[in-house]
Amino acid sequence: MAGPHFSADPSDTAPLGAVPAHPGPPAPGRGPARDNRTLLLRGAGLVAIAVVSGLIWFLIRHQSTPEPVAQPPAKTSEFDYQLVEGPSKSTDCAAKSYGQAQNYFKDTPCTSLSRALYTVQYGDAKALVSVALVSMPQASQAAQLKALTDQDGTGNVTDLVRDHTYKAAGAPSVSSDKAAYESQVSGSDVTVVLTDFYAKHKDAVLLKRIAKDALQLSANLH
Repeated sequence: MAGPHFSADPSDTAPLGAVPAHPGPPAPGRGPARDNRTLLLRGAGLVAIAVVSGLIWFLIRHQSTPEPVAQPPAKTSEFDYQLVEGPSKSTDCAAKSYGQAQNYFKDTPCTSLSRALYTVQYGDAKALVSVALVSMPQASQAAQLKALTDQDGTGNVTDLVRDHTYKAAGAPSVSSDKAAYESQVSGSDVTVVLTDFYAKHKDAVLLKRIAKDALQLSANLH
């Protein structure tokens, strides 16, 4: 015998659990492969920047320096001096001087004396130039010697014409009243220049220029 028939009531039906969705493939452009590729690209970029920066720094540090161009020596004088006698050197200034200058050296001996003669041609004028370099023990003594020889009639260091060391024919007496005189002090050194023209040439302005310019020749007498 059939049992009673029961119709299903919706409230009597147990709910079904939700079926989980299948995760499916990863979304395009996402995931570990994408991250690794990004890191590789960034690393490669940093390496490239470092290489370029290093190359630029190397080029800056090692850029070639242009070779210096040799320059012609500067002309220091308008006159062309030719050495004709000396340098003659001594330590006895009293024996190589005259007048009050000799007396000064007897009381105050020098440490050295160097003398020389030069000729210089300028146009049709030729001059003989005497250069004497006197070294004193002290700068104050050098200044005293210059002050003495700068005065007329007080004597001087004997030039190589006056003491007959230079005996060339026609050489002018550079210690005469017609000669030009110049002197200078540098520390304990005194330079004395005497000059006159050959063949009785006269040009007082030119002669004074030569005497003043010839002071630089003392550099050759040390």
